[in-house]
Amino acid sequence: MTHKSFFIYLAIMVLTTYLIRVIPFVLVKNQIKNRYIRSFLHYIPYAVLTAMTVPAVFTATSYIISATVGFIVAVILALNKRSLTTVALLSCVAVFITELIIRYI
Repeated sequence: MTHKSFFIYLAIMVLTTYLIRVIPFVLVKNQIKNRYIRSFLHYIPYAVLTAMTVPAVFTATSYIISATVGFIVAVILALNKRSLTTVALLSCVAVFITELIIRYI
């Protein structure tokens, strides 16, 4: 990739990101009072974060089995209202132990 094409791509991404953030302010001048739209907008960040995180979870390890074990451990701990640090640490430990077991089998 040349420097010229890199800066063209960068400018397009800057413009796209800027427009995504500015357009709602330009189009919506009053506070949104419809509770269904407010509820929808409230859950967008969670949906986007999930859509970006879950595929990465299953491609970050050497084996799909260890990724699944780590994901299950994380979901169980999160549903039991454990802290983010605890969830991340114990799911990483679960993945590590699972990969050790798989390698020696």
